[in-house]
Amino acid sequence: MRISTAAVALCLAVATIDGAAAFYDSPVRPLWGVVSYGGDASASSSSSSTPDDEHADQKKENNDTTATVNTRTSTSSQILNSVSAGGDCFPSDAAFVGAATMSTSTTTTLKRPSSTTFGTTSKTPSTTSEERSSTSSSLSVNTKQQQNTETMDNATKEQQNNTPADRENNRSLKILFLSSDTGGGHRASAEALANQFQRHFPGTTYDLMDVWSDIDSSWPYCAIKDTYKSFSASPWKWATLYHVSNSALYSKFVDAHSYYMNEEMIRKKMEEYDPDVVVSVHPTMNYVPLFSIRTISEKVQRDIPFFTVVTDFGSGHCTWFNKDVDRMYLASEPIKQIAQDRGAVPDEKIVMSGLPIRYDFAAQADAMVDRTTPQGKAHQAKIREKLNIDTNKRMVLVMGGGEGVGSLSDIVNEVYAKLRTQGVDATICVVCGRNEKLKADLDTRCWDTVVSQSLQSYETLKSRFWTKVMTQHAHRSRRIQLALDRAAAKAEKGNDIADVPGNVDVVPLGFVSNMAEYMVAADVLVSKAGPGTIAEAAAVGLPIMVTSHLPGQEAGNVDIVLNGEFGDFCQDPETIGLEIACWLQDSQLLDVMSKKAKTVGHPHAAEEIALDIGKTTHQWMEQNELKRNGHK
Repeated sequence: MRISTAAVALCLAVATIDGAAAFYDSPVRPLWGVVSYGGDASASSSSSSTPDDEHADQKKENNDTTATVNTRTSTSSQILNSVSAGGDCFPSDAAFVGAATMSTSTTTTLKRPSSTTFGTTSKTPSTTSEERSSTSSSLSVNTKQQQNTETMDNATKEQQNNTPADRENNRSLKILFLSSDTGGGHRASAEALANQFQRHFPGTTYDLMDVWSDIDSSWPYCAIKDTYKSFSASPWKWATLYHVSNSALYSKFVDAHSYYMNEEMIRKKMEEYDPDVVVSVHPTMNYVPLFSIRTISEKVQRDIPFFTVVTDFGSGHCTWFNKDVDRMYLASEPIKQIAQDRGAVPDEKIVMSGLPIRYDFAAQADAMVDRTTPQGKAHQAKIREKLNIDTNKRMVLVMGGGEGVGSLSDIVNEVYAKLRTQGVDATICVVCGRNEKLKADLDTRCWDTVVSQSLQSYETLKSRFWTKVMTQHAHRSRRIQLALDRAAAKAEKGNDIADVPGNVDVVPLGFVSNMAEYMVAADVLVSKAGPGTIAEAAAVGLPIMVTSHLPGQEAGNVDIVLNGEFGDFCQDPETIGLEIACWLQDSQLLDVMSKKAKTVGHPHAAEEIALDIGKTTHQWMEQNELKRNGHK
């Protein structure tokens, strides 16, 4: 029966794809890979690169960081080592614990709380937090040992000072995250949440389970990671498979097949973890694992809540949205619309939270508040001094993903040439990731030759009716277009070449563990449309130039930037350079874009989600205790 089921599945996939995978080394095996992984939330390299390295630099740092508070022993053989959720983190400050009861009839919007009380309501109530007070976090960066010591001391003080009722509400949790390394953003989101759980619920332990890798899963699920890397490296392959699999009929068939082939193994593995709560941060882990945890709950006579945190920003694969989960955390209105249209997820289960990002960004956002104010500019100057960046120049941060590949080199050339010829003093920091060859090349590149080979054509900046009609994305904001029109008009008069060339220097970087500081120091970010990168930039009010995106789920991220009016989308290196030069010469435009970005950013999303999940889980645990007592 299993063989026949697999055969039917294979025939359906081949007929639907219509031979799209014939160009791949294995013409059959990859067809299933895209079915299960659905979408990625992490891509930040060029369209020709794999998107699983957006947070590769942070992941490298995470592996060196030890867990700070572990008073409960985890049943997992794979406990995540990091609690900083991405590189050097700011010291943990006092926990903001507490939430108020919220209506179950409408969509919830989370806010960072300031109270310290939990209410006890029904088994699955919707909850929200009170408005947070405006406080600044400490900005000193300690060594890992100092960070761990301080975090543990804070946790001990909280446990000593809290009343018995507080300790009961803040008791530790055992959390099971469901994810997969089909893109670094999923793991990064899990680690950001885990960090907040451990800050606010001392003694909490957590595990990361890859449903398809941690068991002896059947083919094709066992090959998801490799298939993902191969197909995401080719945009047209990814687009074909993504859109074919993004249908209700196809996803239901795969759910049924994966259930029949793997559910028993998944259930046994999940049972080993013995979690208090399950949190899915991956689109392929919201159906079979949900069924498994419900079966486990019946067996152990203990209700275990299941939450989904969607790590896509502007659009998402249909496999994310299972209406039977206990609560779903979303980052934007477009994602909410998809959840309701494709998944029929009811309003009372939806929480508008923002995308969970690392605590570094929340601390920096609190300290800077608004980069357009004197306080914000002073904080930016302080960070630049710390990073040895000239405070009297503009700063452009260029990112190419963990691998640092694609058209990154051409983009750097054009940005340098345009800033130099237009007399803009600037520092260009280039995050090269693993690309040591590019880093070395930038160190030795002859920049005079780069300038001599660059063209000065402003035609691409002008607004054209046909470009608005033909593009699949929203158009750039009217304010940005007016600035570009002024630059083009100036060029037509021959005033685009400065009498004194700009003083521009290029600083190539490898892996960056303190990305929040570099984004604070920057005036403009140039990057791929990875949802995590866009969320981080928006959190600190940083305008962004999007240079490429992976077809499918990342296309919606471009519209988040364009509709939010805090950036633009352009794939041509020359036009990118011209537009960046235009932005940097218009301080008023940069200020407006920064304010627009702040309205989209949710720097405390991870904290708010963790508090909401923690509160709700405690209520489930209390209900379980009442049921046990009632049976005695």
